[in-house]
Amino acid sequence: MLVFMSLCKGFVPMRKHAIKIFCPTVVATTLLSIGAFAQDKPGKLRITVEPSQAYTFIDGDAIGPGNRRIKLPAGTHHLMVANYGYKFAEQDIVIDSGRTLPLKIELQPAGGEVSGPRGRIQIEVGGRRVGDAAVLLNGKTPHYFVGHVDEFNNDIIKHQELVVPPGTHRITVTRYGKELWSGSVTVAADERVILNISDGKETTKPWPRGTGKLPADLARFKAGMTSTTVAVAPVSGTLSASPQRIDCGHASQLTWVSNETIDADMSGMSPVPTSGQQSVSPRRTTAYELTATGPGGVVKPNTTVEVNTDVQSSISASPSEVQYKRIGNKVMQQPNVTLTWSSSNSDTASISPLGLVDTTGTKAVAIAPNQTAEGPVDQDITYTLVASNVCGGSATKTATVHVTGSVEGVPGVLLRSVFFPTDYPTRQMPAVGLVNSQQQALKVLAAGFNKYLEYDPDARLSLSAHADDRGPGTYNQKLSELRVQRVKDFLISQGVAADKIDTAAYGQKQPLDKATVDDLRAKNPNQPAEKSMVDPVTTWLAYNRRVDIALLPTNVTSVRFYPNDAADAKILWQRPKPEASAIEGSK
Repeated sequence: MLVFMSLCKGFVPMRKHAIKIFCPTVVATTLLSIGAFAQDKPGKLRITVEPSQAYTFIDGDAIGPGNRRIKLPAGTHHLMVANYGYKFAEQDIVIDSGRTLPLKIELQPAGGEVSGPRGRIQIEVGGRRVGDAAVLLNGKTPHYFVGHVDEFNNDIIKHQELVVPPGTHRITVTRYGKELWSGSVTVAADERVILNISDGKETTKPWPRGTGKLPADLARFKAGMTSTTVAVAPVSGTLSASPQRIDCGHASQLTWVSNETIDADMSGMSPVPTSGQQSVSPRRTTAYELTATGPGGVVKPNTTVEVNTDVQSSISASPSEVQYKRIGNKVMQQPNVTLTWSSSNSDTASISPLGLVDTTGTKAVAIAPNQTAEGPVDQDITYTLVASNVCGGSATKTATVHVTGSVEGVPGVLLRSVFFPTDYPTRQMPAVGLVNSQQQALKVLAAGFNKYLEYDPDARLSLSAHADDRGPGTYNQKLSELRVQRVKDFLISQGVAADKIDTAAYGQKQPLDKATVDDLRAKNPNQPAEKSMVDPVTTWLAYNRRVDIALLPTNVTSVRFYPNDAADAKILWQRPKPEASAIEGSK
């Protein structure tokens, strides 16, 4: 009571029964400390093992062999009980503060017998008291446990021996979480290596007992009253790939099996199960190596998956020769070709100038040369297939189309009004009156129009016939009808289809007035050769004896300039009706 009260501020010692001061804060704090102390109190594990040599590991630390009482902090711990030649037991245990957990672990035998070749490792400790230290072979975790030092340190009468496959082995001696010794030892068949872990010295001697007295097949663990033999099985493993040669993007199945293995690593995908399968799709030829590690050593089987990166491809164009024609901005003849291509071992493909395509396919392509100038076309158009894969393989193939034809301007249609001599044609001579110069003009018109129809199949010609104002109106109407029919008949004779010609006859109803004629005469680039052809009235009359021509649907109309430069211009121009013989003679 005095201890608690001495902690209170202002405490003054008094006689018995005279204490008045109370310090609740200190009392509460002290009680909490006592509770915390009670919670921190360790507990115990009382473990019984079978076989009696089995070794206990707590939280990965080597504790010791046999039945034991182990003091542990309260809480959860990981327990492993190990004995080579048996199935190791692992579990989590909960230690309660101040209490003892009884636990019995009985290990079950595992594995078969171990055959040779073999050598022996003998572990000496000098003056060190480390007989209960665990021996780990070729690994640092408890799973690599093969026994403890006292099981491998005598070769006089008792045989306490660690029998191992020939080769180099890494030994780790550990106890209570401390590594007491670690190093590599190389053992040959039928030899005994004596290792002193006090100074690390090794002595190698023959081991005739290995072949002379030990059976061909050793039990993994054999213990008597004074002897122990641990025969560690060698690690083995295989690795294969199926198929071993693949195309880019395809898969191969790796299959591996390892025995006596604790850990397995595979190049490129570590770690892996000790036995298993894995699908792989390497992009280049790749070597895979399995590293299988166990107490009996390390094996590294390997296999190679060969990747075929070569791309096979082809492309063709049908037909390979085509005709093309363009008039103005109108394509009159544009052929199609069919491109056919294929590729294997590829994942992308493109055709220039088309762009990305499927790796195999067909496509109809309209052919158009890149020529813009007018003239003949003679050009090769090349289509280039590039097929590739993600493994770096590619192939390039081409197909060529030869294009011939032409690029032409819009055909010209020379439209000139056609003029007639006075009072022609007649009903008696409907074919007379179209003088030679006017026939030539119509021939040029017909040739141009027929070519123009290729550019515009819907084009038409519209003929409008007129007469001067001399004579009765009915007579002039009939005269204009004869004139328009004569022009139509002539155009038909020159290959113009009749259904492409529209006609109209106006007689004297729509004459050109004198002012318009004077304007046309002034602008006419061909002035009269004869000075006598200057009478304005006669010229006015001559201008009204005509057939105008219009190109539909453009509505371009014929030029109305009088043909002053024609040889038969005077026959057309004169006011009196010429003799028929004069007209016929002009042909």
